[in-house]
Amino acid sequence: MNIHHLELFYYVALYGGITEAVRKIPYGIQQPAVSGQVAQLEEHLGVILFHRRPFALTPAGEKLFGFIQPFFANLEAVANDLQGGQARHLSIGASTIVLRDHLPELMQTVRKKFPALKIALREGYQAELEVSLQRGDVDLAVTVLEKKSAPGIHSVALLELPLVLLVEKSSPLTAAEQLWRRDKIEEPLICLPSVEVVCKNLQEGLRRLGVDWFPSLEVSSIDLIETYVATGFGIGLSVLVPKARPSPALRVLPLPGFAPVVVGALWRGRSSPLLKAFLAELELRAKRLASAA
Repeated sequence: MNIHHLELFYYVALYGGITEAVRKIPYGIQQPAVSGQVAQLEEHLGVILFHRRPFALTPAGEKLFGFIQPFFANLEAVANDLQGGQARHLSIGASTIVLRDHLPELMQTVRKKFPALKIALREGYQAELEVSLQRGDVDLAVTVLEKKSAPGIHSVALLELPLVLLVEKSSPLTAAEQLWRRDKIEEPLICLPSVEVVCKNLQEGLRRLGVDWFPSLEVSSIDLIETYVATGFGIGLSVLVPKARPSPALRVLPLPGFAPVVVGALWRGRSSPLLKAFLAELELRAKRLASAA
């Protein structure tokens, strides 16, 4: 008998149906996969375990659930006990800026509550981090929130970051509107890869204005955008991060009317005490940053 099939049946029985189970299973899995694997379990056993609509366990399903429920229900408690009463390892994925400017202080705060804390840090873009989370390579991702989370993935918004343009200090440009009034924008646009939300939000705002301006140079980080703008390669697209100060060689041009970027946290399934501590510190830090904006 396939143990994973039994686990999926446990969640279906526990939460009263496949749809609700998919939302609460502590790892990413699609509804068709759950349906198919539970059907394989029924085929292997030669019995129907539950009625789909309305949901109800059959006598065979009740018997099987009663047998496996103590095992799966106590797995987390046993894991915590083996780890000395609390989970102490966490893998976090985030952008360079978050890993460099925000996590060190946050990690020091959490370490006071979890002295034996072990952390693995992974750098990546939004799409990369979501895939890593689905695969279980990271436990927590701090990244841009763009769309509804996949089944089994929870999210919380932390901070809204307005879009801005960066120009050289010597540039005659003092407002973004000066660009929109032109027949054609000659300056190259420097930005993150076009799949990133910040670029999508810029292009959506430009479409509303009837303006065509597309990336000429794609780079991998906000820091690199500042570097290339300062050395005369063009105009950079960035976000306004509270307390962050751009290079004195640059001028910041606000982009009113353009949708901001929403940064948030993503995690899978139930939260361990360690994960809850990190989320609480992330939300507290985000509030402090927002109040300082």
